[in-house]
Amino acid sequence: MSFKNLGLSDSLLKAISEKGYETPTPIQQKAIPRILEGKDVLASAQTGTGKTAGFTLPMLQKLANAKQMHKRPVRALVLTPTRELAAQVYDDVKTYSKYVDIRSTVIFGGVNANPQIRTMKQGVDILVATPGRLLDLHNQGIFSLKSVEFLVLDEADRMLDMGFARDINKILALLPKRRQNLLFSATFSKEIKKLANSFLYQPVLVEATPENTTAEKVDQLIFKTDKAKKTDLVIKLISEGNWQQVLIFTRTKHGANRLAQKLDKAKITSAAIHGNKSQGARTKALANFKSGNVRVLVATDIAARGLDIPLLPHVINYELPNIPEDYVHRIGRTGRAGASGEAISIVSVDEFEYVRAIEKLLGERLDQKTIPGFEVTENLQEVLDKKAENKAANQRGRQQSRNNKPSRGSSKNKGGNRKNTRRNHQ
Repeated sequence: MSFKNLGLSDSLLKAISEKGYETPTPIQQKAIPRILEGKDVLASAQTGTGKTAGFTLPMLQKLANAKQMHKRPVRALVLTPTRELAAQVYDDVKTYSKYVDIRSTVIFGGVNANPQIRTMKQGVDILVATPGRLLDLHNQGIFSLKSVEFLVLDEADRMLDMGFARDINKILALLPKRRQNLLFSATFSKEIKKLANSFLYQPVLVEATPENTTAEKVDQLIFKTDKAKKTDLVIKLISEGNWQQVLIFTRTKHGANRLAQKLDKAKITSAAIHGNKSQGARTKALANFKSGNVRVLVATDIAARGLDIPLLPHVINYELPNIPEDYVHRIGRTGRAGASGEAISIVSVDEFEYVRAIEKLLGERLDQKTIPGFEVTENLQEVLDKKAENKAANQRGRQQSRNNKPSRGSSKNKGGNRKNTRRNHQ
């Protein structure tokens, strides 16, 4: 099947051809005709399956065919969980709308809002946004959502994971009741099904891959070792394998920073991205990673969600997620668009239970290996006891720090408060 068989216009086919695509992916073959028919769609699709084009192309065609409004109110709204995904969806919208009269823009937090406000006031047909910045600007009266004809929730499962349920409901209340709704999610949890039932009208179910499965072309492997040996094992794998592009997941922001620093010391160029990094820093790190200036990108789950890295060969779970579905999202960064990939998990004894939960979700046993010199020597109880000791020590340190603070009534503190008050008013 070719894109011509899907009923797309010559203008869109020209843009698709210039991007180098000839054959639609399964999700595109299934979703595009139904969206063109005006159906609400509930789609199960992992990243890397071509889902963005799956909703962008028919949306552009229907908007371009409709009568153009002079002031260009927002007629299509695409909501995404992260800034990075919003930017990538917007790039695709721009690419595919090259030969049609459609204006689009993207808005997200973490950057100056003024340029976004100026663009919105000029009028746009398609708005790609993260929920927080969308509500912020809408509450300021910058734009209206009363003319929205299309609503797309992209990676809806991640939006719920990140706590956007309340924001989504607020946004739904701002939209006209008559509109076409599209919901895309990598997994179908009870929460996702509940959300879908709340606003989709007689939706058509479209599935690109079986529910909660991982990419077929991803080789999954587990290396068991002690927690203290994880960094050395990662360095060994990357160095001896001569891996040039590796995405590594950590559970915390501090862990991402520490690992990136240790890799740099081992002469493996690295960068960390997480929620504490500015949008500019995250964009730069991703660009350096894609260009090959940085070999390793160390990321937390939130920062890495939606990253579009073509032909990424290696993903490493430095720490396993405690939510099995997050494992599916993580390794979905590799083995995309028909390419093969490798997902390696470095697992210590306190994470064995996470392995069992992941295997239960996938319905299969994962291959496990041990590398000589990195055998497991730690005892689970010893690891748990050490973790409890560290937690208690941290609590004592925080309590001691609070006890050492000057009381509010001290003259020293009063003077400091007067000084701070003056500084705040300067």
